[in-house]
Parts: sequence; C-alpha cells; structure tokens
Amino acid sequence: MELIDRVAYRLKLRDLRLLDTVVRLKSMVKAAAQLNISQPAVSKAIAELEHMLGVRLVDRGRQGIEPTPHGRALLKRGAAIFDELRQGVTEMEFLSDPTAGEVRIATSETMAAGLLPVLIARLTAQYPRVSIHVTQSPIGSLQYRNPQYHDLRDRDVDLVLGPIIRPIGEDDLEAEPLFDDHVVVAAGSDNPWVRRRKVQLADLIHEPWCLLPHDTVAGSRSVDAFRAHGLDVPPRSVVSNSVQLQIGMLATQRYLTMLPSSLMRFSGSRLSIKALPIALSVKPRVIGIVTLKNRTMSPVAQLVIQAARAITKSMAKVK
Repeated sequence: MELIDRVAYRLKLRDLRLLDTVVRLKSMVKAAAQLNISQPAVSKAIAELEHMLGVRLVDRGRQGIEPTPHGRALLKRGAAIFDELRQGVTEMEFLSDPTAGEVRIATSETMAAGLLPVLIARLTAQYPRVSIHVTQSPIGSLQYRNPQYHDLRDRDVDLVLGPIIRPIGEDDLEAEPLFDDHVVVAAGSDNPWVRRRKVQLADLIHEPWCLLPHDTVAGSRSVDAFRAHGLDVPPRSVVSNSVQLQIGMLATQRYLTMLPSSLMRFSGSRLSIKALPIALSVKPRVIGIVTLKNRTMSPVAQLVIQAARAITKSMAKVK
C-alpha cells in the first residue's frame, strides 16, 4: 500500500490534535491531562503515528518535547486541515442561520480606535449574532518579520486590517488596498489651538506633545513630519507606544499629537478630538486588507471585507 493511501486510511483527526497538543505543551504528561486521557495512551498514539508514517515526529530535549522537521511539516499541513474544517462548519452554520458565524481579525491600535468600531457596528446591526474576535497586533512587526504575516499563515486570524507598509513579497498572500491614510496634528476639542483658523507647525514646537517612540514604524512618521518642515522634534514630549495614552493626553486640552486621518474621521467626535488645519508633508500610508491566498474564506469574513469596502468607498483612492 502506498504511503498516501495508508495515511488516508489510518490517520485520524484526533491523532493530529493529540500531536499538536503534545508539541504545544512540550510534554506528554501535560497533554494527557489536557486531553483527559492517560499518559501511556498519549505515548502509544504518538508511537503508532510514527510507525505508520515511517518517520520520527518528536524528540525529547532539555526544554521538553520538540517536533522534528517531519513533525513540523505534518503539523503545518494539519493546521490547514483543521482550519478548512472549521471554515466548513462555520459556513454550514451560516447557511442554517445567516445572522450567525464568526470571524477573527488582526488589526492595528489606530484601526481599532477608528475604522473598526464603525465597521463592526454596521455589520452587527444587520447580523446581530455574528461573533467577532479582534487581535490587536503591531502591523509593522507582522510585515517585517520573516515570514510576513505569521498570524495569517498560522491561520490564527482570517484577515489583517491595517497599514500596508511594504509591498507584499510572498506568493501566498493577497493585499487589497482600501484608502490612503494621512497624518494630521490632533488636539482636544477644547484646546485653544482648535479655535485658530491659521496654524503652522512651527507655532506648536514649544507646546507639550505626546508622541509615539521615534524609532518605531508609526513614530518615525512624526519625526519625518517635523523634519519636512525644517523642525526638530518638540522638546516637551511624552513618548509612549500607546495610542490610548495619546488620546488621553489630548483630553487634558493641553497636549498635541499626530494621528492618522482615518481615526479622526471615524472617531474624532466620539473621542472629542479635532485635527488642526496644518498640511503635513508626509506621504500617506496605504490601509488595506491582507488575506491568505487559496484559503476558503468564511461567509462572515467575506461580509467584513464587503463592509470595509463600502465604508471606505468615498475616501481618497490609493494611487
């Protein structure tokens, strides 16, 4: 019997789940406890799986059980199998009840504060039983890590919504640009500078600012904005990688910051913040959706993408 025929005949989904649990917990004892079976049963199942495939799948090391290259290959494809199965079950649930289903989204903090609440509100108004799981991720690190967008490749999320900082250089990823996101100077709605009709960036250099770290992908844009106007970074600055702190400091009506224009557009009124009339010489950033090619998209994930397109349709097109 050929190997593929033997595997198709004898391999069970529970064997893949058991192997995944052992590798994830790095212990057969812990895996047995989680799966509510005996440790000898776990050892026997792994041994039978290795015998059937004719290769060693796990090794014991100082840090616990680790997968061999053969084990990693099987687990990688096994993740795709379980993902397709999950998508199939989700699609069946959606066909039975079009108001139900789930989607998993990875997004940036600024998208979570701006566009995403509007998108979710629109979607759940029409589909009230939809379940949406949102993971806040530093989109820059997702794109600069190797491989890119590991959350998608590991099938931990269905799609990524956020800035597309660099070209997608991987054949298994697909990016759909939605709009250009500019940088604006933001202030609390009662900040005295809001009442000024004409303001230049140089006028604000000695005001208190709250800015993202200068050496981050997002924070470097603020540095570029000041330098493009022939200015140094303001000396009176609170530096933090938290957008929530930026917004909180604006609420004091003293501090200024730089934020994406989309956050101001979708949540400016809710957050009681306004953009000052300053045109910054910084190239806008493309906002879009990244998905995994050749992967079955659940109906709810498709609805999220359709809603994102509809909401951003009137915004400036990406050039």
